[in-house]
Amino acid sequence: MTTHSSPQLIIQKKLFIRHYGLFWGAISILTMGIIWWAVTALEAVPSLFLPAPTIVWHQLLKIATDGYMSASLWQHVFASLGRVLVALFAAILVGVPIGILMGTNRTIKAVFDPLLEFYRPIPPLAYLPLLVIWLGIGEVTKIMLIFLAILAPIIISTLQGISTVNKSRQFAALSLGASRSQLLWHVTLPSALPHILIGIRIGLGVGWSTLVAAELIAATKGVGFMIQSAAQFLATDIVILGIMVIAIIAFALEMILRTVQNNLAPWYGKY
Repeated sequence: MTTHSSPQLIIQKKLFIRHYGLFWGAISILTMGIIWWAVTALEAVPSLFLPAPTIVWHQLLKIATDGYMSASLWQHVFASLGRVLVALFAAILVGVPIGILMGTNRTIKAVFDPLLEFYRPIPPLAYLPLLVIWLGIGEVTKIMLIFLAILAPIIISTLQGISTVNKSRQFAALSLGASRSQLLWHVTLPSALPHILIGIRIGLGVGWSTLVAAELIAATKGVGFMIQSAAQFLATDIVILGIMVIAIIAFALEMILRTVQNNLAPWYGKY
């Protein structure tokens, strides 16, 4: 009887934890919405600075139907999403191998570590003018700016993951006859995978925060461009709408990455 009820109890516990988090998350969002509505209803803040939720909602319907600045809402969304995802994939292709090499080779780490520590603290806006001079004002500059913002967290997280791999597992695999490549693919990388995925999640968040700056560069589409152009005309409702669109997309991508992490590394944080 106990053996049959044990898996059911585990499933019920997981469902409870999931629903518990969703419940309190929904409560926090609802509370913020109520506070926002109450502040605007009481006219505690002028509508120029904080428009009511209903105004933002009507602006969403209007832009979804008629578009904004010669582009539909979906065109703005897909333009921004495309830039962030291209930069993210490029950062993964470059950052993960560099992190692995730094974690497995002392010489490579000694070479790259000063360069990484020199470039990592610099805010993206600091090298934006230089990118414009070198690459012009096209899409490559926008993607490169986001790429540079995402790259450092991925390299650092990958390096941390490689550095914290259990040495006894590596020695055990080598003693059983594993080659260096087998050790990397079957022991080191699976153990470092949770840290790599966390770095990708952090990098994605940083990439979204850099998006608005990237779309300052002669953009004609994008949510960041929509926010910047609306700010010039003091259209606070469109600015808030753009911020909410970015937040929703970023939240959706974060949930996807969490699901990927739970499926690829279900043991992480449980033992």
